[in-house]
Parts: sequence; C-alpha cells; structure tokens
Amino acid sequence: MREALRAGTRPLQRLLMLRTDRQFSDLAQLAKAQRVPVHIEPPAAFDRLLPGGRHQGVIAFIAAKSYDTTEQILERVKTRGEKPFLVLLDGVEDPHNLGAVLRTAEAAGVHGVFIPERRAVGLTPVVAKVSAGALDHISVGRVGNLIRLIQDLKEAGLWVYGVDPSAQKLHTDIDLTGPIALVLGGEGEGIRPGVSGECDDRIRIPMQGRVQSLNVSAAAAVILFEVVRQRCLPNLDRPILNR
Repeated sequence: MREALRAGTRPLQRLLMLRTDRQFSDLAQLAKAQRVPVHIEPPAAFDRLLPGGRHQGVIAFIAAKSYDTTEQILERVKTRGEKPFLVLLDGVEDPHNLGAVLRTAEAAGVHGVFIPERRAVGLTPVVAKVSAGALDHISVGRVGNLIRLIQDLKEAGLWVYGVDPSAQKLHTDIDLTGPIALVLGGEGEGIRPGVSGECDDRIRIPMQGRVQSLNVSAAAAVILFEVVRQRCLPNLDRPILNR
C-alpha cells in the first residue's frame, strides 16, 4: 500500500483506516499528499467489506480508470479545435447513475466529466460496467472544489449552466453551441446552493406531469442531446448570451 502511494501510478480512489495513530500516520500523510481521501471507519465496516478477510487495518479502493486534470482535458479540446463541452456532477452517489451519465456523455460528444472528491461515487467497477465501455473513451476529472472549478472554467471563457427544476429558463431557451459546462446535481438534493450560485445561469427541463424532476441520468440525456441538436443545426436562431 505504501509503495503504491509513493509511486502514484495506481488510481487509488480512497482509503479506509481503523485509526490514524503512529502505525498509520505515514500512510495517511502519503494519501493526503496524493489527494486520496482518507476515511476512519469502525471494525464493523471492515468486517462488512471483507468478511473473514485480512486487512491489517487498511482497505484501498482502486478506481477503474485514472483521472485527468482540468488542464489535460481543456488542452485536448484545444488540440482538436473544438468548443469545450463539459459536464460537472455535484454529488452523484449512485454508481449506476454515474455510469449511465458517462455513457450518455460519451455518446453526445462531451469532452470531459468532472466529479468531486468527496460525497460522490468514484470510478468503481460498477460504474465502468454500467457505462457499457464509454469509460474507456471519455475523460473524467476529479476535483476537490467544484466552486473553484467553475470559477476557473469561467475565466477560461466557458459559460456554466446549472440544471435546476426551479429555474425560470428552459434548456431550449439558451445558446448551447459555444464553450459550455453543464452542472447536474446528485440524487435527492440536486445542485448545492453554493455551486448553483457560481453558475452563469440556471436552466430547467419542462415537466408536464406531476413529477417535478428527472433522475440525473435521464436529465443528462435530455440536456446533452439538446446541445447535440443545436450544434448540428448551424442556422438555428439562438438567443444572445450576456454575462
């Protein structure tokens, strides 16, 4: 475990530890240096994960794929001569939802999907399986602070839109053909207020029934393919963007 952290070549998602006393302090420091989240869990949690197993007080979760940095993703977009098309997920915890979003994002031509380091699912084997191979073809970034990421993307010239059921504007009311990042919230709470407040604007999907919102993976499909529709129709009349 220590050698894996020192080398930094294995995509560790997080560490579970029984404690952070002298025996494990160097391991915890190595993990933090590599930006690998460390969680202290009771023995019962270890027994549930590894019933009858030998763990020596530490369990590591290895991601199904290495994460890319924001700079790497934007540089690839620039090299391709295209306008950035990014997705930011705020607190998606269900691996099936993340896998489905990645599958849709890859099909829609999204350049990169960003997920937070904490309170969100990472690139687990379940996510890889549900993505149906899409994970092998799409870039995924993991960041410590979504608000800071949004600020950086805006400084880089992207328009950032939060998908919010309470928004006034419909997703078809705005021009999605330029450099954009779309923010979708996780199960239950949706986009956090602090994250929503950093967006340039908020948009919603019109709902005709009694249900007021869609599952995040379904919402992603509707929004992302509206982007595809607009980008495939160059003569479509579009509203003017004002920041």
